[in-house]
Amino acid sequence: MIIIVPCYNEAERLPKVRFLNFLKQNPDAKVLFVNDASTDNTLTVLESIEKQYPDQISILSNTHNMGKAESVRNGVLKVIQTTVDITIAYLDADLATSLEECYSYQKYVKQGKQFVFASRILKIGSIVERKFSRFLAGRIIATFISSILDLKVYDTQCGCKVFNTEVAKIAFKNPFISKWLFDVELFSRLLKHYGKSNAMAFMEEVPVKEWIDQGESKVKLTYFFKLWIDLYKIWKSHKSTLNG
Repeated sequence: MIIIVPCYNEAERLPKVRFLNFLKQNPDAKVLFVNDASTDNTLTVLESIEKQYPDQISILSNTHNMGKAESVRNGVLKVIQTTVDITIAYLDADLATSLEECYSYQKYVKQGKQFVFASRILKIGSIVERKFSRFLAGRIIATFISSILDLKVYDTQCGCKVFNTEVAKIAFKNPFISKWLFDVELFSRLLKHYGKSNAMAFMEEVPVKEWIDQGESKVKLTYFFKLWIDLYKIWKSHKSTLNG
């Protein structure tokens, strides 16, 4: 498995030790860091990690700041251009979902699933630590997303998703409408390409064992108002492709 980690100004908060421990314990795992034209010392930090595990770590640097959506997309495109068949994941740099948990999801791909995504469902035995304001906003947004997609999914926005190569080629072929709600577009593209029943058959929503809010979000508060415009654009695109 190769895990794509988008990074923008992560020099101070990137959990280096957790990455190093994970790579040491999982020698067959690889990590591709996508540096989104950071203005701090992120690249230097990433290069220091790469020097310790050069066979497992690679770095892709955007020439200008593109946002999370296109950073992840650039990483996926690089992987599928150079590797024929590999399980691909992407994960937030703050590791709110752990590397170990993300890595464990490849078992679902081996069992035949093609798209696996973590979901912040609080169950007995699980740990989900999230600010109430974010939780409330997330549930409101999730309700609209489910309506747009006509799909009963609890959490499209958790930053841990796993694909096989075939699905990745479909999901990441074109640029995204939204910088932050691109996860919704992934679902839309797969539903459109494969049809709802077929897409649902190869998807797996997995409740996280542990998800811990790691401080302030990189998403500005003002985006909460702009996201409704993005949702409208995604809804319009989704409906047009289904009816086209």
